[in-house]
Amino acid sequence: MSDKTGIVAFAKGLVAQGIEIISTGGTKQALSEAGVPTIGIEEVTGFPEMMDGRVKTLHPLIHGGLLGRRDLPEHQQAMEEHDITPIDFVCVNLYPFKETIEKTDVTTAEAIENIDIGGPSMLRSAAKNYAAVTVVVDPADYEVVLGELQASGSTTAATRERLAAKVFRHMAAYDALIAGYLTELVKETEPEKLTLTFERKQSLRYGENSHQTAAFYQTALPESYSIASAKQLHGKELSYNNIRDADAAIRIAREYQAPTVVALKHMNPCGIGTAETIEQAWDFAYAADPVSIFGGIIVLNQEVDAATAEKMHQLFLEIIIAPSYTQEAFAILAKKKNVRLLELDFSQQATKETEKVGVLGGLLVQEQDLVPEDPQTWNVVTKRQPTTDELAALAFAWKAVKHVKSNAIVVANAHQTVGIGAGQMNRIGSVKIAIEQAGERVQDAVLASDAFFPMNDSVEYAAQHGIKAIVQPGGSIKDQDSIAMADKYGIAMVFTDIRHFRH
Repeated sequence: MSDKTGIVAFAKGLVAQGIEIISTGGTKQALSEAGVPTIGIEEVTGFPEMMDGRVKTLHPLIHGGLLGRRDLPEHQQAMEEHDITPIDFVCVNLYPFKETIEKTDVTTAEAIENIDIGGPSMLRSAAKNYAAVTVVVDPADYEVVLGELQASGSTTAATRERLAAKVFRHMAAYDALIAGYLTELVKETEPEKLTLTFERKQSLRYGENSHQTAAFYQTALPESYSIASAKQLHGKELSYNNIRDADAAIRIAREYQAPTVVALKHMNPCGIGTAETIEQAWDFAYAADPVSIFGGIIVLNQEVDAATAEKMHQLFLEIIIAPSYTQEAFAILAKKKNVRLLELDFSQQATKETEKVGVLGGLLVQEQDLVPEDPQTWNVVTKRQPTTDELAALAFAWKAVKHVKSNAIVVANAHQTVGIGAGQMNRIGSVKIAIEQAGERVQDAVLASDAFFPMNDSVEYAAQHGIKAIVQPGGSIKDQDSIAMADKYGIAMVFTDIRHFRH
């Protein structure tokens, strides 16, 4: 038993019902010290524990007692002939493999040593024979089992069936962690079998709509920088849509090192601001789109101070996420009982992650779009070079556009987005939306496109409305047409050679 929580009380309850306890190792010692009579495993099998405890329960006298069917005469006869005593209850906590591999300094040898063999074997045997055997793998179920024993002298068939299903889920998760660890160890990137395991973090009131059921599951090995690891300090419980939006927002926030504020609605940013202080960054993000920010999700990559909190408090906001809040800032924001205030550690960010998307009948898996980029390596393809200020604005806009749903266009200066065109079926449509939203601010802004321009119409429209510089991946068979159009209007255009579709 790696987790001995509640085991003494549970064992005493079983003994009170006339049940004999067979135990091994440290668990036997703990029970004996608590005055619980136990039978050593070697007394049953006739063999001592050996090989550092690797071999102790793998024996016919144990597994025969677990697997023997009570309703088959031939099984009963075999048990009598070989002096096998039926075992009616199994309680096992597996070696702490998950806890072991979560250690930063774990060695491969230590991880392998914490792969349990005997425990899973007993659990599988007992769970397979749940018609007669009660199997417990979670201390939370001790009370239920004891309650039924005290009430009627046995557990119910429904409880044994439920516990058996729980065992196989538990084993599948345990094996998935082992498979994942070893697969990563040998650097297999596309295994023929992909076995994943998640743990339920919370049940949700409903999904995207009120008629859809939903739940939130977290990876068994938690990611520090994730909405699943964020600590909620105040407000209503997160909904399905809140979680999706918050996830999208924190992905954007990690793109920027300077004090930055991201405002997001329906999986798309409605404003991004960056500045020397978090209050100034808020001002820029708010001014980017003061209409759409209403009811939005806000992520700040610096501690929230009182001045910034006071400004946010004036609006209806669904969620605010930050690394921390000053005492005064939290007091201001918490005046609204429903606003969700979350704290997230920004210091532990992965440099390589996989992304999983469910489709009917399958799962798509890809690396997240975390490719490092350096504006100094971009290729200027026009006659005019971007100015220093334009290059800074292009770099800011390029980080933003990769998080906007395709077809994606961002119009921005070096401090804020001023126009965003998202999810249109044609690129010129997104260009028109972004420029219309920017209004007069387009005169001092640049434009970023997540993918190449298939025609030169987008470049011409942008130029006619005041855009002076453009960043895009390039790669169209008609790139030269767009370059020529940019030269016609004196626009500076750079190619990144990297596309940022976001579906």
